Amino acid sequence: MTTPGDDEPRRMPPSIQPRGAQRPPAPQRPAASARPAPPPAGAPTRRSTGAFDTSQRGAAPAGRRPADPASSPRRNPPAQTPVAATRVAPPGAYDAPPPGAPPSRTAPPAAAPRRRRRHRLRTVVLVVLLLVVGSLVWFAAWASGRIQHVEALSGAPDTPGRTYLIVGSDSREGWAESTVEGARTDTIMLLHVPESGPTALVSIPRDSYVPIPDHQDNKINAAFSLGGAPLLVETVEDLSGLTVDLYLEIGFTGVADMVDAVGGVELCYDRDVDDPKSQMEWTAGCHEADGETALAFSRMRYSDPLGDIGRTQRQRQVVSAVASEALAPGTLLNPFRMVALTSAGLDAFAVSEGSGVVDLARAAFDIRGGLAGDAVTGTPPIRNMGYSVAGVGSTVLLDPDTSPAFWEAVAEGTFEPGSEIGGLE
Repeated sequence: MTTPGDDEPRRMPPSIQPRGAQRPPAPQRPAASARPAPPPAGAPTRRSTGAFDTSQRGAAPAGRRPADPASSPRRNPPAQTPVAATRVAPPGAYDAPPPGAPPSRTAPPAAAPRRRRRHRLRTVVLVVLLLVVGSLVWFAAWASGRIQHVEALSGAPDTPGRTYLIVGSDSREGWAESTVEGARTDTIMLLHVPESGPTALVSIPRDSYVPIPDHQDNKINAAFSLGGAPLLVETVEDLSGLTVDLYLEIGFTGVADMVDAVGGVELCYDRDVDDPKSQMEWTAGCHEADGETALAFSRMRYSDPLGDIGRTQRQRQVVSAVASEALAPGTLLNPFRMVALTSAGLDAFAVSEGSGVVDLARAAFDIRGGLAGDAVTGTPPIRNMGYSVAGVGSTVLLDPDTSPAFWEAVAEGTFEPGSEIGGLE
């Protein structure tokens, strides 16, 4: 049984045409400026065959019906993936982290040796500092145990500035072997460092005729033989109006040992001397002196036209020269010389109660400053160098009219810096 249309030839759908069959022409491409519409949902995609004949575009082959565009499956051209441009980092971009990022913990290879060298250097410096500090602590403890103390201070109310009373003996025995009873001071120097103004180093002649508390008027060095260091301190305080903060006794025999310990000092005197009593032989000018020469230099007075005044000036020069050498870098940085100097000094010095190594060091600085360029030096105003007193002998009479103003200027530091003060009027 046949149905209508059986006699007509069958047409195969386009989707199952054999391989050799000619495909219908591709649908008309849209203009280059228009984007193709996306394929319908669910439509199969196929690969593009590449190039095609543009001469046949839009023409259908003869004898065939053009394919329905709606029914012909077509594939969109593959999307072009944009290629990112290669960015070249500027020079030095990797040397430092970007802003806001934590610093890199990876150091350049050369930094490790530098760090090791710095670490070794710090270790060496630390070891040296520990050795220096340890040596200083040992030295201070050793010196403190050898300081000789003496009761001397009066306990009077303090006065402005710092005041030192320096007394000395040129006897060969020195202070260590001498007794207080009957002993006399050959050198009396008052060093005052005011709160402002120049330091003053005043030599008080040992034969100065002054009032002695609880005793008759006498030579000032008699105060030591009558009541020891406390009475001498009280006598000087009454004379000057200054309270003594530190008392220092010096045996000049010990000072000679200190001169040898520092390798000698330079001393100056403008006269030729050949003095048998002091054993001083000197050619006018400045010379390097050893301990024995420095001792004779500080003892000589009979060949000096100024007598006791001249001797105190030379003793002041010796003390200042020793202090300068003791504080010189060549001494402070030489442990062997420093120990020898300190040992000789501690044998030569005795200080007031409560004084220690720090007080002695500060006193040495102040003594050296007492003969610096801005310091003032001299003696109290003198009226008569040969004032004779019955029962006492020849004395030095200080000027009672100008002495009060003199001591006031010393206390307040109002003298002209570098000037010679007081003396014989």
